[in-house]
Amino acid sequence: MSVSTLPRLTATEIAQLDPYALMAVLGKRVIHPGGRRSTEELLARADLQSGQQVLDVGCGVGTTAIQIARRFGARVTAVDIAPLMLHRSHGNVRAAGLEDQISVEHGNILALHFADNHFDRVLAEAVTMFVDRPQAAQELVRVCRPGGCVLATEFLWRTPPTPEARQIFLGEVCPGMNFDTLNDWVQIYQEAGLDDVQVTSGPFEMMTPAGFMRDEGIANCLAIMGRALSRMSYLKKMAWLMPRMNRAVPYLGYIAISGVKPVN
Repeated sequence: MSVSTLPRLTATEIAQLDPYALMAVLGKRVIHPGGRRSTEELLARADLQSGQQVLDVGCGVGTTAIQIARRFGARVTAVDIAPLMLHRSHGNVRAAGLEDQISVEHGNILALHFADNHFDRVLAEAVTMFVDRPQAAQELVRVCRPGGCVLATEFLWRTPPTPEARQIFLGEVCPGMNFDTLNDWVQIYQEAGLDDVQVTSGPFEMMTPAGFMRDEGIANCLAIMGRALSRMSYLKKMAWLMPRMNRAVPYLGYIAISGVKPVN
């Protein structure tokens, strides 16, 4: 299903979109703070193999799920709580011809509808920061089998933000998001039950010109720009969003974190 087949949103609905949903509607494929770089960092640690059962929580538009299925031959269950993201994921998986390897389902990270110890690998890119973080991390660990791996990317403050930057980002751009420092994230995942916790971190580049180009490529960047220019409602939303993002970007970064569920 292409972006053009999404239900036409009203101007009011566009104005109410959060940044993640806006990027999905415009056709962005990579919608998490570390971009493709952080995904590659996680996949390098995941030791993915053909036939493994992988859970992608908060799958967004399905980009990482498709990559895992194609590159490693794993079977992926991709879940998201947002109907718009599920709509995009279903279409992208169908277009990729991977419906036999990827199942797209509704799911809530705070109450995953899967049995304990079910998946070989559990992945969550920029999800737990929107909800109760300890509870979400515990759910990711719960559904991972002993000896399996939990992998996640999250936002963090690379340097302490000014009060203005904090208010703009957490109060206006992404209200309800909750994140802080690298050590905070490590503690959350360790307390959820993971061993051998490993982390890398880097700058937030998803919305910078260089990062946007690297993640999407020239052709999709042009396609996104074309869609943004196609309606005044999109232009107004982007004109509101980008100056606010630019105020927060110097302080933002990502953390890629992974750990192993111990074998009792």
